Amino acid sequence: MAGSYVSTTNPCRMCRPMGACLAFRGIENAIVLLHGSQGCSTYMRRYISSHFNEPVDIASSSLSEKNAVYGGEANLKQGIRNVAARYSPAVLGVATTCLTETIGDDVPRIIASLLKEEPALKDTAIIPVSTPSYSGSHMDGFNDACVAIIDKLASPGEKTGAINLFPGFVSPADVRHLKEIMADFEAPALVLPDFSRTLDGGLNGSYSRLPAGGVSAEAVAGMTGSAFSIEFNVTGPAGQSAARLLEKKYDVYGERLPLPIGIRNCDQFFQTLGDMALRPVPGKYQEERARLLDAMVDAHKYLLGKKAVVYGDADFVLGLTSFLTDVGISVAVAASGGGEEFQDRIREAAAAAETPPVVLTETDFDEIGAQARQAGAELLIGSSKGNHIARELDIPLLRLGFPIHDRIGAQRILHVGYRGAMNLLDLLTNTLIAREQETLAGGYGYSYM
Repeated sequence: MAGSYVSTTNPCRMCRPMGACLAFRGIENAIVLLHGSQGCSTYMRRYISSHFNEPVDIASSSLSEKNAVYGGEANLKQGIRNVAARYSPAVLGVATTCLTETIGDDVPRIIASLLKEEPALKDTAIIPVSTPSYSGSHMDGFNDACVAIIDKLASPGEKTGAINLFPGFVSPADVRHLKEIMADFEAPALVLPDFSRTLDGGLNGSYSRLPAGGVSAEAVAGMTGSAFSIEFNVTGPAGQSAARLLEKKYDVYGERLPLPIGIRNCDQFFQTLGDMALRPVPGKYQEERARLLDAMVDAHKYLLGKKAVVYGDADFVLGLTSFLTDVGISVAVAASGGGEEFQDRIREAAAAAETPPVVLTETDFDEIGAQARQAGAELLIGSSKGNHIARELDIPLLRLGFPIHDRIGAQRILHVGYRGAMNLLDLLTNTLIAREQETLAGGYGYSYM
C-alpha cells in the first residue's frame, strides 16, 4: 500500500552509546557514565562482557519517571560525584541515551555547573558525548567518542615525530598486532583507543576497579605533535574522524585508510606506513605476504565461486568484502546498519567479481535473511545475531565482528595484517570443507582432499 510504514526488525547494528563505552575503554584509568535509565548501562555491560569475556563497569545516572519529566540534572551531578569518589578516574566519559536526548538535558552545561560547584572535580577530565540511541549505530558512537576525546584532551605541544594510529573498532588481538607492526617500522605509535589489555586482560592475582592498560590522557594530549595520523575509517563522515579533527585544528596530516583486512588493503596500509615513516617494509612482513599468497593458491579450489553474505559494521564489512573477493569467493550480499560511503566502497572492493553484490544499508536481519535466500548463499559471515538465518537456510555461519556471544575467544580473533588474513583464510576454508564433509553421501574419505 502506498505510504505504508515498514518497520525495522532486529537492526544490523547496536545502539550508539555502546560504541562510546567501547572507545573510552581504550583510555587509561577511564570509565563511562551513561546519562539515562539504569537499564541502559545493564544492557551495555551484558553485551560487552559476553563478547570480550571481561568484567566491564559502566555507571548510570539512574533516571526515573520523575526525571523524565523534570530533567536529570541532579542525578547526573550526583552520579559524577559518586563515580569520581569511588573510582578516581583520570577520564570520565559521559554519554547520553535516548531518554536524556529526548528530554533535552544540556549535558555540557550541567558539567560546567558542577565544576563551578566542586572545583576539585577538575582533576578528572570529564568528556561529554552526544549519543542518542534512536539515531545512528554503535560505530557512530565509537567515532563520536574518539573525536570528543581528541577535542577535550589534545593541546598544542612540541613535535615528537610519533605516529597517531586510530585503529577503529577491531579486536584486542588486532590492536596488539598493529602496535607490533608500528614497532617493527621503528615508528613510535600513539594508539587511540587502545583496548588491547583493557578488553583482554589476564589473571595476575590482584584486582583493580579499572583495568590496567589503555592510552594515557597525557599521550592523547601529545598527539598534536605527531608527524602524521593513520585512521581506519573510510565509510563515516568527516565530522566523525579523529584524524581529520587533528588535521583541521593542529595541522597534523592524516590518511584515512580501509581496515587492513585482505591482501589489497594490507598492501595499501604497509605502503602508506612505509612512505610516511620513510622506511622499507620489514622482511618479516614480506615473508608473511608470500606465505599468504601460497595459502591462497592452496585454498582456491575450495573457495572459488562460493557465495557468501557478509554483514556487520560498515568498515569491517568493506574489509571482508575485499578479502573474500581476493580469495575467489563471490560476495552475494554486503549488509550494514550504517556507513555514509558504504555502497560505493563495497562495489569498488568487489569490482573484480563477475556479479556485483547486493548492498544493503540501514538494514535489518529480516532483509538480510530474505536477500541471502534469494541469492542462494552458501555461507554467512558476521556476528552471532545472524545465527537464526544460518539455521533457517541450513548454511554455516563464520562468526566475525561484534557481538559474538555464543562462542568464546572473540577478543583473540586476528583479522588485520597479512597474519590476520592467513587466520581468516584458514577459518573460512575449514568452515566450508567441514560443511562439504557433512553432506557427503558416502562419508568423508581421503580422496575428498
